Amino acid sequence: MQGLGLMVLLVGLKMAWQTQNEIILILSLAVGAVLGGHIDIENKLENFGKWLEAKVGSKRENISKAFVTASLVYCVGAMAIMGSIEDGLTGNPKILYIKSMLDGIASVVFTIAMGIGVVFSIIPVFIFQGSITLFAESIKEFLTDEMVLEMNAVGGLLIVGIAINLLNIKKINVANLLPAIPLAILFTWLVNKINNLN
Repeated sequence: MQGLGLMVLLVGLKMAWQTQNEIILILSLAVGAVLGGHIDIENKLENFGKWLEAKVGSKRENISKAFVTASLVYCVGAMAIMGSIEDGLTGNPKILYIKSMLDGIASVVFTIAMGIGVVFSIIPVFIFQGSITLFAESIKEFLTDEMVLEMNAVGGLLIVGIAINLLNIKKINVANLLPAIPLAILFTWLVNKINNLN
């Protein structure tokens, strides 16, 4: 798990480092934290995991932790966002196919380390990736390369948070920060509008 945590940390840092505007990252995370904290996404995910644990789990297995950790790792990655966007914009699911193979390998590691709760992460992955695909399809003309770049950079910072959780450095409520990802689109658009006015 420590090795996996370090690998996740590297992936997150590489994604976050690609940002062209740190202000967009700060705004997205700040406003996203307020929205996510108000909705309490982290607690809702954990409660759902605990409900699953009560229904199908044994006392030995922490289904809630496995479900939340796997869901976040699978949902927040660059390939989840980029693959879903590419599928929505072009109808080409190639990146999602590659991601599904990588997730399959990772799920074996997660299941061995954390238990059966990893299996249930398919639910938020389906909802998250499906929503992005439908969203991207509906705003094809609006998304720019810069928006996608900043969205991935915000996602990279959330992956760093996941890595910190996996390494048991500090508990970060990463799920409550998820609204920061779509907010990066809005703030990139606003910054570009302001720059164009000047």
